[in-house]
Amino acid sequence: MQLTVEPVARLIEEFAKLPGVGPKTAQRLTFYLLRMPPETAKSLGEAILSMRETVIFCSQCWNITDVEPCAICRADNRDRGVICVVEEPLDILALERTRGYKGLYHVLHGAIRPLEDIMPDDLKIAELERRLEGGGVREVILATNPSVEGDATAVYIAKRIAPLGVRVSRIARGLPVGGDLEYADEVTLAQALEGRRAMP
Repeated sequence: MQLTVEPVARLIEEFAKLPGVGPKTAQRLTFYLLRMPPETAKSLGEAILSMRETVIFCSQCWNITDVEPCAICRADNRDRGVICVVEEPLDILALERTRGYKGLYHVLHGAIRPLEDIMPDDLKIAELERRLEGGGVREVILATNPSVEGDATAVYIAKRIAPLGVRVSRIARGLPVGGDLEYADEVTLAQALEGRRAMP
């Protein structure tokens, strides 16, 4: 049986476009919203619109922010001589939970994935090079995900920034291969940062 109530069908279709949301979950979310008090549904809609209108990318590290530059780049107590390179903004949240890292970040917004047509030029690698050319950075920690794509991206970046004379290290393998940083616990992440090694 096909749903003929167009607004409901449209919302199910939109929810199904979200990562990790299949058709059944999309239907459950939609029908949950239908039963929700109107003011709660309106508040959810306004929060989504507000996020889209006010959140930008930091011009220095490419993390998400609502102020320019972001709070981490502005902070006086961060070590500006160390930059930790991650794939996504969610990875910064995971690393910050460890309370062990006090440097700056650089978000690539992905990893090299030739099969999905994501090449080095699609990532924020050139922006990282420009930051390093400005001087003052002693070390770059490559904290891409421990996956084939993450490793390939780390090796590519290490080779590309090698001529700049900055020490390059990779987080240790305390993380499961194929896993994402955002799902790792604080202790594992802290140990991975402490056990980082120089890139060849």
